[in-house]
Amino acid sequence: MKHTRIRPFNTKDTYPEQNLSNDLCQAVVANGVVYLRGQIGQDLDTRESVGIGDVEAQTEKAMSNIDMLLKEAGGDLEDIVKLTVYLTDIRYRETVYNVTGRWLKGVFPVSTGLVVEALARPEWLVEIDATAVLEE
Repeated sequence: MKHTRIRPFNTKDTYPEQNLSNDLCQAVVANGVVYLRGQIGQDLDTRESVGIGDVEAQTEKAMSNIDMLLKEAGGDLEDIVKLTVYLTDIRYRETVYNVTGRWLKGVFPVSTGLVVEALARPEWLVEIDATAVLEE
Protein backbone atom coordinates (compact mmCIF):
# COMPACT_ATOMS: atom_id res chain seq x y z
CA MET A 1 0.00 0.00 0.00
CA LYS A 2 1.26 3.46 -0.87
CA HIS A 3 1.41 6.08 1.84
CA THR A 4 -0.30 9.39 1.27
CA ARG A 5 2.05 12.32 1.75
CA ILE A 6 0.40 15.65 2.51
CA ARG A 7 2.02 18.99 1.69
CA PRO A 8 5.49 17.83 0.61
CA PHE A 9 8.26 20.42 0.81
CA ASN A 10 12.01 20.76 0.90
CA THR A 11 13.73 22.21 3.95
CA LYS A 12 15.74 24.62 1.76
CA ASP A 13 12.46 26.50 1.23
CA THR A 14 11.38 26.41 4.87
CA TYR A 15 14.80 27.27 6.30
CA PRO A 16 16.51 29.38 3.60
CA GLU A 17 18.98 30.72 6.18
CA GLN A 18 20.24 27.18 6.87
CA ASN A 19 22.20 24.92 4.52
CA LEU A 20 19.57 22.15 4.33
CA SER A 21 17.94 20.14 1.56
CA ASN A 22 15.65 17.44 2.91
CA ASP A 23 12.46 16.23 1.23
CA LEU A 24 9.76 16.10 3.93
CA CYS A 25 6.01 16.57 4.24
CA GLN A 26 3.60 17.90 6.83
CA ALA A 27 1.74 14.60 7.27
CA VAL A 28 1.86 10.98 6.19
CA VAL A 29 -1.17 8.68 6.17
CA ALA A 30 -0.21 5.01 6.41
CA ASN A 31 -2.64 2.17 7.13
CA GLY A 32 -5.21 4.55 8.59
CA VAL A 33 -2.72 6.31 10.87
CA VAL A 34 -1.90 9.99 10.38
CA TYR A 35 1.58 11.03 11.47
CA LEU A 36 1.91 14.81 11.69
CA ARG A 37 5.11 16.76 11.54
CA GLY A 38 5.69 18.94 14.59
CA GLN A 39 3.65 22.12 14.20
CA ILE A 40 4.77 25.52 15.36
CA GLY A 41 3.64 29.12 15.04
CA GLN A 42 4.10 29.19 11.28
CA ASP A 43 1.67 29.73 8.43
CA LEU A 44 1.93 26.59 6.29
CA ASP A 45 1.16 28.46 3.08
CA THR A 46 3.46 31.48 3.45
CA ARG A 47 6.04 29.86 5.82
CA GLU A 48 5.83 33.07 7.85
CA SER A 49 6.36 32.79 11.61
CA VAL A 50 3.39 34.11 13.58
CA GLY A 51 3.03 35.09 17.21
CA ILE A 52 6.70 35.95 17.69
CA GLY A 53 7.27 36.30 21.43
CA ASP A 54 3.73 35.06 22.18
CA VAL A 55 3.54 31.40 23.18
CA GLU A 56 -0.27 31.46 23.29
CA ALA A 57 -0.53 32.73 19.70
CA GLN A 58 2.07 30.18 18.56
CA THR A 59 0.15 27.36 20.24
CA GLU A 60 -3.11 28.50 18.64
CA LYS A 61 -1.43 28.47 15.21
CA ALA A 62 0.13 25.05 15.82
CA MET A 63 -3.26 23.61 16.81
CA SER A 64 -4.94 25.31 13.86
CA ASN A 65 -2.33 23.72 11.58
CA ILE A 66 -2.95 20.31 13.17
CA ASP A 67 -6.69 20.70 12.65
CA MET A 68 -6.21 21.73 9.00
CA LEU A 69 -3.76 18.91 8.23
CA LEU A 70 -6.00 16.28 9.82
CA LYS A 71 -8.90 17.50 7.68
CA GLU A 72 -6.68 17.29 4.59
CA ALA A 73 -5.86 13.70 5.63
CA GLY A 74 -9.56 12.83 5.91
CA GLY A 75 -9.86 13.06 9.67
CA ASP A 76 -10.37 15.57 12.43
CA LEU A 77 -9.17 16.45 15.92
CA GLU A 78 -11.27 13.67 17.49
CA ASP A 79 -9.01 11.15 15.73
CA ILE A 80 -5.91 12.24 17.70
CA VAL A 81 -4.52 9.49 19.92
CA LYS A 82 -1.10 10.92 20.85
CA LEU A 83 0.26 14.42 21.33
CA THR A 84 3.85 15.45 22.02
CA VAL A 85 4.47 19.00 23.20
CA TYR A 86 7.93 20.59 23.14
CA LEU A 87 8.40 23.77 25.21
CA THR A 88 11.47 25.98 25.28
CA ASP A 89 10.59 27.17 28.80
CA ILE A 90 8.72 25.28 31.55
CA ARG A 91 6.89 28.52 32.40
CA TYR A 92 4.95 28.17 29.12
CA ARG A 93 3.38 24.88 30.24
CA GLU A 94 0.16 26.26 31.72
CA THR A 95 -0.56 28.55 28.76
CA VAL A 96 0.21 25.87 26.17
CA TYR A 97 -1.77 23.15 27.89
CA ASN A 98 -4.78 25.46 28.34
CA VAL A 99 -4.79 26.19 24.60
CA THR A 100 -4.37 22.55 23.58
CA GLY A 101 -7.01 21.61 26.14
CA ARG A 102 -9.54 23.93 24.49
CA TRP A 103 -8.83 22.45 21.06
CA LEU A 104 -8.99 18.86 22.34
CA LYS A 105 -11.87 19.10 24.83
CA GLY A 106 -13.42 15.62 25.13
CA VAL A 107 -10.79 13.91 22.93
CA PHE A 108 -8.62 12.41 25.73
CA PRO A 109 -5.38 11.65 23.82
CA VAL A 110 -2.25 10.46 25.58
CA SER A 111 0.30 13.25 25.84
CA THR A 112 3.99 13.74 26.48
CA GLY A 113 5.48 17.11 27.36
CA LEU A 114 9.16 17.94 27.05
CA VAL A 115 11.23 21.00 27.82
CA VAL A 116 13.96 21.47 25.23
CA GLU A 117 16.79 23.93 24.90
CA ALA A 118 15.65 25.24 21.53
CA LEU A 119 13.57 24.54 18.43
CA ALA A 120 14.62 24.87 14.78
CA ARG A 121 14.26 28.67 14.83
CA PRO A 122 14.94 30.88 17.86
CA GLU A 123 11.53 32.63 17.63
CA TRP A 124 9.63 29.35 18.02
CA LEU A 125 8.62 28.72 21.63
CA VAL A 126 6.43 25.61 21.29
CA GLU A 127 6.17 22.70 18.88
CA ILE A 128 3.37 20.13 18.89
CA ASP A 129 3.20 16.90 16.98
CA ALA A 130 0.28 14.55 16.85
CA THR A 131 -0.65 11.07 15.74
CA ALA A 132 -4.20 10.26 14.75
CA VAL A 133 -6.05 7.09 13.77
CA LEU A 134 -8.72 7.42 11.11
CA GLU A 135 -11.96 5.54 11.49
CA GLU A 136 -12.43 2.77 8.97
